Amino acid sequence: MTETPPFRPFADLLRDHARRRPGDPALTDADGTIDWAALDQRIDRIAARLQAEGVGKGDAVAMLGRNSIPHALVFCAALRIGAVAAPLTASATPEAIAAMLRDCGASHLFADSDAIAALPADVRESGPRITAMDGAAMTGWMEEDRGAPSPVAIAPGDPFNIIYSSGTTGTPKGIVQSHAMRHGHVARAARFGYDESAVTLISTPLYSNTTLVCFLPALAGGGHVVMMSKFDARRFLELSQRHRVTHAALVPVQYQRLMDLPDFDRFDLSSYRFKSSTSAPFPPALMADVLARWPGALINIYGMTEGGGTCILQAHEYPDMLHTVGRPVEGHDIRLIGEDGREVAAGEAGEVVGHSGAMMTGYLGQPGKTREAEWHDDQGRRFIRHGDIGRFDEDGFLMLIDRAKDMIISGGFNIYPSDIEAVLVAQPSVREAAVVGVPSRQWGETPVAFAVLREGADAQALLAAVNGKLGKTQRLHDLVPVDALPRSAIGKVLKRELRERYGPARG
Repeated sequence: MTETPPFRPFADLLRDHARRRPGDPALTDADGTIDWAALDQRIDRIAARLQAEGVGKGDAVAMLGRNSIPHALVFCAALRIGAVAAPLTASATPEAIAAMLRDCGASHLFADSDAIAALPADVRESGPRITAMDGAAMTGWMEEDRGAPSPVAIAPGDPFNIIYSSGTTGTPKGIVQSHAMRHGHVARAARFGYDESAVTLISTPLYSNTTLVCFLPALAGGGHVVMMSKFDARRFLELSQRHRVTHAALVPVQYQRLMDLPDFDRFDLSSYRFKSSTSAPFPPALMADVLARWPGALINIYGMTEGGGTCILQAHEYPDMLHTVGRPVEGHDIRLIGEDGREVAAGEAGEVVGHSGAMMTGYLGQPGKTREAEWHDDQGRRFIRHGDIGRFDEDGFLMLIDRAKDMIISGGFNIYPSDIEAVLVAQPSVREAAVVGVPSRQWGETPVAFAVLREGADAQALLAAVNGKLGKTQRLHDLVPVDALPRSAIGKVLKRELRERYGPARG
């Protein structure tokens, strides 16, 4: 059994690297590179100013913008003073972003200038103190020397960050993750070579847990982190070749776009040691293609932002098991339960629930939602419901059969059909509606609506109107008028039938 190292606060690990290797590169973005000494110094300066302006232990510090060195520094500065990093979903609607700000109660928001301009007027005028991360004010924060921030004792159970479910239009659910949870992620990732020699390319946004399970170990291990502000397949390969990248974490749709490039094979990717995928189902054929054409280990991670249990498939070691999500990792307990809440017999399918040291504290300010996400075994141990139906094979590999929830995962982002359905039925021309995820080569899944319309309704005009009210990641690929929604004997909409009726996304 691998022993987890003793707990140390994340920000302390960064300071260690700065003392030992001050001149080595730490962070790179489109504007340049900073070394470990500069990283530590700038974190201190931002942290000291936050303290001077009243930010204390447990207070949220919000961020809203593209991946950049300032964005990463603010995130780390919040952690250094025991505050809670709250990276907000940049693709959400302005109204949803405002709701996230109210929910986390942040007194400070650091945002890109274009994101600030899109905020509702009341947020800009009477909301948190706003600083442009890409402006002179942010430069001043990093250059002004106020000395070191006052030290803050940080315990494993203290909150580390808040992650908001991506793309929601309704009340946001803030998932609170502890320092202990993140310590577990960093410790687990260390065995995949996140050390001082690693060069990690980040191409997914910092507000995503998918990113943080790679970004945080990369920094904690003392390596060099290269950040893309926005994913572009060819640019990703160019940066990989230029910086001799060793590690990357991508979602399946990104792998698809990379492997689809006609000249993929001309890029020198021989420096790669490790690649991972998470957030969405990884088609076995695509996984096999990556294994055949891209050097280095490939693992597929199955888990949730909320935590619970994690499975890992080391695809390079088990190329005949690509139809599974692997086995539970060490220290993670995954069970399958029936509709009655009892564990199912061996070999039977059931709802996936998981327990580990990497579980959310809960949904911020929503104890009812937190309880709904939990299951307890006969000994009273707390498990998190994953929302999937699965079955273990005789070798302990987990196969996912269906989704207990109707959540759609598009481009690595979670989309909740109920949010889109609420926007649809609010339109005067819509009697009822259902939204499902359909297969998409470009996005993995994409949302499609089926709607019963009132006489004279224009489906295309309705589609445009609804998409105008949704976040970028939520927008409907298509809207299909129907005479009636298929329903079960008890009135439940048969979404599987709708998905099968539509087939893969057209266009």
